Amino acid sequence: MSTRQGGRSAAEAGSRTPVSAVERRSIDFVPEDERHGSPVNQFTLWFGANMQITAVVDGALAVIFGADALWAIIGLFIGNLAGGVVMALHSAQGPRLGLPQMISSRAQFGVFGAVIPLLLVIVMYLGFAATGTVLSGQAINLIVGVDAEAFGIIVFGLLTMVVATLGYRHIHMMGRISTVVGIVGFTFLAIRVFTEYDVGALLSEHNFDITTFLLAISLSAGWQLTFGPYVADYSRYLPRDTPENVTFHATLWGSVLGSQWSMTLGALLAGLSASSQLGADQLPFIANQVGFLGDLAGPALLATVIYFVIVVGKLTVNSLNAYGGFMTMVTTVTSFSGEVRIRPVVRAAYIGVFIAVSVLIALAATDDFLTNFRNFILALLMVFTPWSAINLTDYYLISKERVDVPALYDPDGRYGRWNVAALTSYAVGIGCQIPFMAQTLYTGPMTEELGGADISWMVGLLVTGAVYYLWARRTANPPAEMIYPPGTELAGKR
Repeated sequence: MSTRQGGRSAAEAGSRTPVSAVERRSIDFVPEDERHGSPVNQFTLWFGANMQITAVVDGALAVIFGADALWAIIGLFIGNLAGGVVMALHSAQGPRLGLPQMISSRAQFGVFGAVIPLLLVIVMYLGFAATGTVLSGQAINLIVGVDAEAFGIIVFGLLTMVVATLGYRHIHMMGRISTVVGIVGFTFLAIRVFTEYDVGALLSEHNFDITTFLLAISLSAGWQLTFGPYVADYSRYLPRDTPENVTFHATLWGSVLGSQWSMTLGALLAGLSASSQLGADQLPFIANQVGFLGDLAGPALLATVIYFVIVVGKLTVNSLNAYGGFMTMVTTVTSFSGEVRIRPVVRAAYIGVFIAVSVLIALAATDDFLTNFRNFILALLMVFTPWSAINLTDYYLISKERVDVPALYDPDGRYGRWNVAALTSYAVGIGCQIPFMAQTLYTGPMTEELGGADISWMVGLLVTGAVYYLWARRTANPPAEMIYPPGTELAGKR
């Protein structure tokens, strides 16, 4: 495959399908004459989507639940890198397949079988959308000076609906905007932290604890792994000849650097707050994340700018969640209806339902936000780590990047209705993690032996991948070469 110049391919230089305001594609294959963009857009999308307040909260959690600030930052980087590699391997599938991530998972689980992880994915998107809406709603209220909690939440929900309904191009545009806005805003906040407080004294405390260190790794790894079920949705329009390694690295470093920057800020703020260096006259970050960042910025005008930065960053990632939620719901329904194309008005209806539910959840959110969010992230690890292990093992080691695209929409085709090997491996992958869990409601026996360290996601990734590989290499039936839909310019090409 050739290296791309300036993000344009031969197809882009010639006749192209006119661009509409609202994206026309959904779960169907993206033909070559509609491919566009360059891997740079993957970097800005994932960098911008991670330069946001929920990532700051995720980094703070590592310190709030016991880690030393310095070791928390190191652990968060290890987790971001490990989880980011898995996430970026999913992204690299997009240009070759031209399909949403969860449609391609039918190749592993079967057309009906893929619905099982899909239902869990919908819950994930709703959870992230709701928690992000709570924080963004607070920022909007502070910008306009409104006390009614529901106002900011509803306004943010409507903004998310507009961007997600417009679709792929506009979501990538938000990524570019949030990258610029995030760099400016978060650089200013970092300068404020280092000039106003004794960060050196905080980082000089080297109290290493293996349990909290592994918790920090798990929090950031979980953050990255939960992007896996939809990351290829945002690379599937790239020209087919885009080198996989370029897509991989653009996605990986965009996500890792954006996340690490935000999480490092969160770890420092939580550490400073815990050490009482901030003074009694300031809002503690633990109790009021949005308000605290505004106070940290300084005067009212600068605080308003930071609130705007928060809204822009959250709008980008929340649009990913709403768009991914729509894709997931449609993939679930069409598994049984057999539809391939979804009209724009139907897209808007699906997204509207998703946004409405996430807003209702946000309005009903409890005050115990941090604890619930930590448990939510770690619980998601248990169900998405096995899915990632199966998808990547099959695509790169079993099928060797060969997929029969038309068969993904046919329950009677190559991949069938249910894939016993994948579904059984998935169940084993979830079950093997239970003894290693460290949750509020349950702590596994192996976790107690390890002093409370949660390594369940590592166990799930390795065991699931091994079980599926040993089984699928004897039973899988991948095509001899890539099979594209008939009637497209790629039909018959490898």
